[in-house]
Amino acid sequence: MGYSGGCGVTLLLVFCLWGVFISLSSAARLSASRQKLEVAKHLNRLNKSPVKTIQSPDGDTIDCVPVSKQPAFDHPFLKDHKIQTRPTFHPEGLFDENKLSEKPKAKVHTPITQAWHANGRCPEDTIPIRRTKEEDVLRASSVKMYGRKKHRAIPKPRSAEPDLINQSGHQHAIAYVEGDKYYGAKATINVWEPKIQQPNEFSLSQLWILGGSFGQDLNSIEAGWQVSPDLYGDNNTRLFTYWTSDAYQATGCYNLLCSGFIQVNSEIAMGATITPVSGYRNSQFDISILIWKDPKEGHWWMQFGNDYVLGYWPSFLFSYLADSASMIEWGGEVVNSEPDGQHTSTQMGSGHFPEEGFGKASYFRNIQVVDSSNNLKAPKGLGTFTEQSNCYDVQTGSNGDWGHYFYYGGPGKNPNCQ
Repeated sequence: MGYSGGCGVTLLLVFCLWGVFISLSSAARLSASRQKLEVAKHLNRLNKSPVKTIQSPDGDTIDCVPVSKQPAFDHPFLKDHKIQTRPTFHPEGLFDENKLSEKPKAKVHTPITQAWHANGRCPEDTIPIRRTKEEDVLRASSVKMYGRKKHRAIPKPRSAEPDLINQSGHQHAIAYVEGDKYYGAKATINVWEPKIQQPNEFSLSQLWILGGSFGQDLNSIEAGWQVSPDLYGDNNTRLFTYWTSDAYQATGCYNLLCSGFIQVNSEIAMGATITPVSGYRNSQFDISILIWKDPKEGHWWMQFGNDYVLGYWPSFLFSYLADSASMIEWGGEVVNSEPDGQHTSTQMGSGHFPEEGFGKASYFRNIQVVDSSNNLKAPKGLGTFTEQSNCYDVQTGSNGDWGHYFYYGGPGKNPNCQ
């Protein structure tokens, strides 16, 4: 009697557990199909109908999308926006790039292209957009977070609370100016392909145009190059932009992964691979980036190299930056997720410390700011900042050829950085 009763309890338990398993697996199936639907809807929003498609040798698909059909125009405020095809004004006093050829010892090669150019170009009146794949979105923590930076991804020099910076695991080696009104910035940046230890980490080199406090209302426009396995699914060095008007909370994104930046250029794709990259004790390659505020229309424009005016961020996207920037930063940033409880070995820049110098360390040269008269000027009172100089460091200098410059970067984990 006791035995059969025990059997009944066991059977009941088995049935209960089976029922729980069935309901959990059907809930999981429902959740997976809901996620699949959400991802499909998001891809449909991002990937606009192209007039031409180019397969890039690096595995990217580049869609040539009519200018007026790009993601920016999904924004309700841009429904009736008249596209500006070119800026009204360009900053005066651009550094003469030709002066660089005077010193052969620092020979820098500049014919940088993007990998997809090998297989074709986009027609006029279209823009090249890197197609987002399902696996790109699935690598993100959620559909909502795809193409977005985590909170507090900004270096805060002279911080009264340095712990706030490290909570996010982001580390920097930067030069900066503050205390004035800035209307843009320029730099020529050495391009490398730093090694990333964990897929959820990244390494980038960029300039930041900042407005507001470092609280919830920070405005930021950013551009440079990055290696981000999470975002792109590989370790290629890619051109990128970013913007936010609320400290990375609800607004903004990388490249064209949300409504905001209006691209007008048919030759350069945001998020596409930059080629070639610099080699240690080998040829050096660099890119120039200029961001400035058009004095007439008020939009923030971006130029890549000497020839490519890429497009603009409409001023209405921002609060503080609708007027001017209060701080400019140039430099490197990595994510240190502390794998195995130790500092990451993700490299910044070339992966070598600044003191190694040209051909070995990464640099920013000819760094300039745009003043209220729309003139490019040397930065006054340039400061530097790094959280852990024995992991990643920065060293500034100036001369006739390179104007104000700095070497920066490092290997991350080493005997002095654990």
